[in-house]
Amino acid sequence: MIAAPEFWLTRGWQSRLLRPASWIYGAISGARMTQPPRYRASVPVIAIGNLTAGGAGKTPTAVALTQMATGLGFSPIVLMRGYGGTARCPMVVDGNHDTARVVGDEALMIARSGVAVIVARDRAAGAELAISCGSDLIILDDGFQSPGLAKDLAIVVVDSVYGIGNGEVIPAGPLRAPLSTQLAAADALVILSNGVAGLAADAVVARLAHGGKPVFRASIEPDETAQDFRGRRVVAFAGIGRPAKLAEGLTARGAIVEDLIAFPDHHRYTSREARDLIARVAGSDRVLVTTAKDMARLSGDPDPALTALADRAEVAAVCLRFDGLGEVERFLKRRLAELGALPSDPADSDRAEATA
Repeated sequence: MIAAPEFWLTRGWQSRLLRPASWIYGAISGARMTQPPRYRASVPVIAIGNLTAGGAGKTPTAVALTQMATGLGFSPIVLMRGYGGTARCPMVVDGNHDTARVVGDEALMIARSGVAVIVARDRAAGAELAISCGSDLIILDDGFQSPGLAKDLAIVVVDSVYGIGNGEVIPAGPLRAPLSTQLAAADALVILSNGVAGLAADAVVARLAHGGKPVFRASIEPDETAQDFRGRRVVAFAGIGRPAKLAEGLTARGAIVEDLIAFPDHHRYTSREARDLIARVAGSDRVLVTTAKDMARLSGDPDPALTALADRAEVAAVCLRFDGLGEVERFLKRRLAELGALPSDPADSDRAEATA
């Protein structure tokens, strides 16, 4: 996947030139989103998606909601395509033995966090595998725009700084489908910040809130095991949807980011790139810092240069925290209860027996 072009932020001549192509793309993607789903699972499916191409934070949102659902008594599994991996058949990811080359970097990163995850190019087959593994709730990471699997609840994530870019559809802008079509299919919105103030998402918030749909706010923060980068000279590198998010987050944490080397999303590092990154900090007190997603691609790779880079680099470990956690939990419980899927509370049974 290529990096998002700069002109996706403005409506300059490049965007205007590509607008006719975006009309065609938008018509196709919009029609695809309104198609009847080809498969409906026997358990609820919650889709976590982005309105735009590139990373807005759907994967940490999916992990946070999976953990929340576990706390509500569910046995959820994250289902994703496994982008960048070679796996052809649906498979449960083993965080200890699988590699990013097989299952994809995001799937491996999630599995290593202790969350159950399945990769499947065929989402229906992946859902069937999840159910056979005992899952009673599927968290679909991406697939919001796809009609392959019916969604019982759709939550879209928008980056507070990037927003929807210039508001144009691919290739004139970053939108994956016309905004009106996507917002009509969304049940809720999560505005995600990275420690940096941003108002780019406000227009989307206003439109969704006007339709009576809930808008939640969350932030990407250092997790409890994160390294302290305050005052440290950092050379950051990342192959994610928006690499600048890594630098922004490190700066917000007090690091002195002296350089940011950006690569395309899901970038597969070469030996030469690994050696060059190590050379940038050799003989100095500067430290290499990357993301957990990038580290998933580096660690376990048979290339000795990539192994050396993985050993040398530190990870800016982060997690997602909702501003109003109780509000999100109540929304999730209400929607799942409406589906008749909320697990029974053992305490409720005890109270019922005591009453009887």
